Amino acid sequence: MLDPHRLNVFRSVMASGSIQAAADNLRMTPSAVSQHMAALQRQTGLDLFDRVGRGIEPTPAAESLLAHAEDVLRQWTRLDSVVADLREGRTGRLVLGYFASAGAAWMPQVVRRLTKDMPDLVVDLVLTELGARSTHPDIDVTMDNTENARRPGYRKVPLMVDPYVLAVAPDDPLAGERQVELVDLQDRAWVTNDYLASPGHRVLVAACSARGFTPRFSVQAQDHYSALAFVEAGVAITVLPRLAARAAPETVTLVDIVDPPERALVAMVREGGPRNKAADRVVELLLELSREPLGPRSRRGR
Repeated sequence: MLDPHRLNVFRSVMASGSIQAAADNLRMTPSAVSQHMAALQRQTGLDLFDRVGRGIEPTPAAESLLAHAEDVLRQWTRLDSVVADLREGRTGRLVLGYFASAGAAWMPQVVRRLTKDMPDLVVDLVLTELGARSTHPDIDVTMDNTENARRPGYRKVPLMVDPYVLAVAPDDPLAGERQVELVDLQDRAWVTNDYLASPGHRVLVAACSARGFTPRFSVQAQDHYSALAFVEAGVAITVLPRLAARAAPETVTLVDIVDPPERALVAMVREGGPRNKAADRVVELLLELSREPLGPRSRRGR
């Protein structure tokens, strides 16, 4: 069995680029780091480093081992945390998956109220919107058109339908409108507010395609916070889910869209094993929060 400590030293060597730098970062001697690397090579039977001048260069085998070691070390760290919880008398841990806008809008309230009810509970938050299939949260808040919403061994709890809205600068000609048609935006410069391959972005592009046009993305931002900053600066417009639009500053105007694109939000709850009271409570809180108004139907710029 591979030694987790040795894998951790290996990871440091790969990240630091040299034995000496890894030794400095780990507060070990270069000799000790070298011994760990030699032992790891013997144990795996792999050539992990080539000598290049006075330094080393990782082999393809080392790059592949690192990719797999990261997952192992994450799980090992989680196991260490479980042991620490048991040793210190904490009664449980809940792994809660989420995507970015749900994290900002809901997770602080969920965790505050949950830990008030269960002060010994440790809540482990995991960003799962990029499809972290190696992670198996107790609850995963996700979009219904994602792979995460098809997890085996989970039951699906519908939360809400989240409509998309237009965000423009306050001096934009559309800032004074109550509603706009999506097709009215076809000649404008847009900024993306999510990864191009993300389910949320695909929902938006599909809605535009159904109306006969493809948005002209002049700026590609990978999160709604950056996109809203570009909108505020007057660079472009963006169309984003209303839950994400909660992050819009007061200097950005939100305008409703006629027959808007929508995304369905769900909570995936892991089944099997003993009843998880913390998970049940999180579902209650999510259902309560999802019923709250998402904000004014439009917000005029100043």
